[in-house]
Amino acid sequence: MLRGAADVRRQPGPARLGEHLRQGVDLKDADDVAVARELARRADVVIENFRPGGLARFGLDYETVAAGNPRVVYASISGFGSGPEGAKLPGYDLIVQAISGLMSLTGSPDGEPYRAGISVFDVMAGMHATIGVLSAVHQRHATGRGQHVEVNLLSSALSGLVNQSSAYVAGGVVPTRMGNSHPSLFPYEPLPCSDRDLIVTAGNNGQFRKLVEVLGVPELADDPRFARNEDRTAHRAELRPLLVERLATRTALEWFDDIIAAGVPCGPINTVDGGVAFAEGVGLEPVVQVGEGADAVPSVRNPIRFSETPPDYRRPPPRLDQHGEELRAWLSTPTTEEDDR
Repeated sequence: MLRGAADVRRQPGPARLGEHLRQGVDLKDADDVAVARELARRADVVIENFRPGGLARFGLDYETVAAGNPRVVYASISGFGSGPEGAKLPGYDLIVQAISGLMSLTGSPDGEPYRAGISVFDVMAGMHATIGVLSAVHQRHATGRGQHVEVNLLSSALSGLVNQSSAYVAGGVVPTRMGNSHPSLFPYEPLPCSDRDLIVTAGNNGQFRKLVEVLGVPELADDPRFARNEDRTAHRAELRPLLVERLATRTALEWFDDIIAAGVPCGPINTVDGGVAFAEGVGLEPVVQVGEGADAVPSVRNPIRFSETPPDYRRPPPRLDQHGEELRAWLSTPTTEEDDR
């Protein structure tokens, strides 16, 4: 953890570096700055999300770190990039949701824009940074040199808007809010049952025929207004109440079982506890215990499964300074040229 900034003129000797690693690194303290520099000099990967250029005065920017550690993979995450205009702007997920256009797509057509329920672009940029770091590490195996990996929230957002941003970039179409409706498919949205909504996605003619058979209104598949997807989309205002009338006779889970059995994709809208329970029900074992004994904490399972090297969950999130003694001892030990390779 890096905090603040001030005078960085005093430099402790290598033997004293370990003494100054206490409860994170405070960049207002010259000794702590020296610790941070030594950590960067020995690091395999450095990740930072200071405002672009903000670490240069401490000698912790990429150019300075790479000069002493050419193998380092140095990842920078910012809000709007390191260019002269973007670097001036603070990066907050909510602001990027607004600026990127995501909020213009979220909410009812006649209502106000809404943010996503999570910090979606913070998460997405972190994943992009991970991909970039792994790519740079792979390249280092061939060249022996690291590189600077840069990720920004806005670029991650525009990439993450996928078909919506592509519709504008490639076709000049500015998408708008449609609530939970799909612009070119119907039914492909939540439909109310007797207790809650069920997402129903009958994306082709065969699935639609199966759906209406399960619902007990097979004649709808042969109605010329609803025979093809383009017909159903054009006449969604007429078709929707006919489907809702049937769905309202049973609960979402009752319909879920029968509609899935018929081969039509669907799913109930759950709360988060319901989502975890559903994952348990399909055998995903979504909750794991990280650590052992008094240190163990429940956590969400790593979503990636490996056949040869499955993740382990030995170490829970560290307590403040939990590994400080080990790091202090390591920093107090001079390194050789071989160690630095």
